[in-house]
Amino acid sequence: MTQSRRKSYADRKVRDVAYMVGKKVFLRVAPMNGVMRFGKKGKLSPRNISPFEVLERIGEVAYKLALPPSLSSVHPVFHISMLRKYYGDPSHVLDFSTVQSDGDLAYDVETVAIFDRQIRKLRSNNIA
Repeated sequence: MTQSRRKSYADRKVRDVAYMVGKKVFLRVAPMNGVMRFGKKGKLSPRNISPFEVLERIGEVAYKLALPPSLSSVHPVFHISMLRKYYGDPSHVLDFSTVQSDGDLAYDVETVAIFDRQIRKLRSNNIA
């Protein structure tokens, strides 16, 4: 019973999406490590960049995109979850030439240490 209920909840979220070769799609850059998104950090940085043409479909869930030379350090094959459908609206187009990436797409992890510690005791009210 519980398993079928969970399956019905999961089935509502499944998107049956397929992109045709030659169509345009947005590329989602929010989770890419090492990519500075248009010089902005946090909530204001764009999540998707310019529409790119689909060159070929690789398997069930992977697509090869026609990327410009400025994004040559990024592998051109992406999972379907990284793509969004493009609707022909010129206001959606963002300039990808401002995307800055380092050579190996690595990021630095900063270690965090606790330098100060306070131990507090709760006072008990002794009523006698």
